[in-house]
Amino acid sequence: MTGGVPALVAVLCVAVGGAVGAVLRHLASRPPLGPVRGVLVVNVAGAGALGVLVGLSGTLAPWLLLLLGTGLCGALTTWSTLAVHTWRIGRRAPGRAAAHLALTLALGLPAALLAHAATVAVVGA
Repeated sequence: MTGGVPALVAVLCVAVGGAVGAVLRHLASRPPLGPVRGVLVVNVAGAGALGVLVGLSGTLAPWLLLLLGTGLCGALTTWSTLAVHTWRIGRRAPGRAAAHLALTLALGLPAALLAHAATVAVVGA
């Protein structure tokens, strides 16, 4: 059991959410954004979405948190892809790589914090 969710249901929730998140990440990496900007967008959006889910965690069913948080947001956002893109950019332009990484952190952390704060303020969770 995971938070009262039977193990098989938990696995299915994570798998379905993960499949959707992975497809969304793939689509975001295609034109017009391309792989580098696409990963930036999904990482910031995913951080914001996870902030909302954390804010709502006391009011959402555990299976929904598994589906949307662990599954969808977990597959949508990606540290490994960010690391590889930053390394590839850094081989050609170290300053641009540092800016890319800094921008991801500078946008992602506030996205999560603001989304969480707004959710708590609106829902009162």
